[in-house]
Amino acid sequence: MDGSLRKKIGSVATWGLTFILMVVICVPGLWVVLTAFRPNGEVLAKPPVWIPEDPNLNNFAKIFGFGADQVAIPVPAYFTNSLIIALTSTAIALLIGMSGGYAFARYRFSFKNGLFLGLMLSRTVPGIALSLPIFMIWSRIGLIDTKLGLIIVYVALNVPFTIWLIDGFFRQIPKEMSEAAQVDGCTRWQAFWKIEFPLAKSGIASAGIFAFLTSWNEYALASNLTRSTDSKTLPVGLMDFTAQFTIDWAGMSAMAVIIIIPALILTFLVQKHLIAGLTFGGVKG
Repeated sequence: MDGSLRKKIGSVATWGLTFILMVVICVPGLWVVLTAFRPNGEVLAKPPVWIPEDPNLNNFAKIFGFGADQVAIPVPAYFTNSLIIALTSTAIALLIGMSGGYAFARYRFSFKNGLFLGLMLSRTVPGIALSLPIFMIWSRIGLIDTKLGLIIVYVALNVPFTIWLIDGFFRQIPKEMSEAAQVDGCTRWQAFWKIEFPLAKSGIASAGIFAFLTSWNEYALASNLTRSTDSKTLPVGLMDFTAQFTIDWAGMSAMAVIIIIPALILTFLVQKHLIAGLTFGGVKG
């Protein structure tokens, strides 16, 4: 077997394996989207109905209380809570992450490596493992069922990853650029803001997207720390479709689509920065 044929077979095998993996990853999400547009009868049908026979928006109408004898799910309240919590926690995590990442990338100080390792190890602890101690502490200081309580938790979850990611981007920027700007009369802050920040903004945007999506989609901690519509987020609101003996799968899928749409829109709007940020450290020249 010559080299060109072997290379062609390898390429076909790679693309085939990639296609199979993409199908495995995408089919569950596609099923959720299709289920949002079908009645519950089709959801539980055997054999399964893959394509909705009569697609409609009835499940979305039920969520918002349109139609006779329909009780609305407080989607606007859940959406507002999710947006406030995700945006606030992301902004705070980015501010701390930029400061910490820049410090680790540019300065030498005592216990630097130990502190960085400690931050990374803290990220390896599953958030759900901390739910009980967080619940006990939050209940004592009155942060249960508050937006502030969730914001603090999400900031703590996002800061280690944000510092690690931004630290890598700042390390790719030569120190000499900042030093040259200071020689030309810039202050340390001006050199950062005018030289280093623009070069690292794609990486910072990537860190912000990941932090936002983590806060937007998180369920386990939010379900333990929230109780009312004043603080419940959209993922926790999915449980409103469960009863003692039944689950409204179609309504839950419609709610899931509502959760997915803002994340898709955000990713689409900043995809340029996201791609640039993810590839920034891999290309030199």
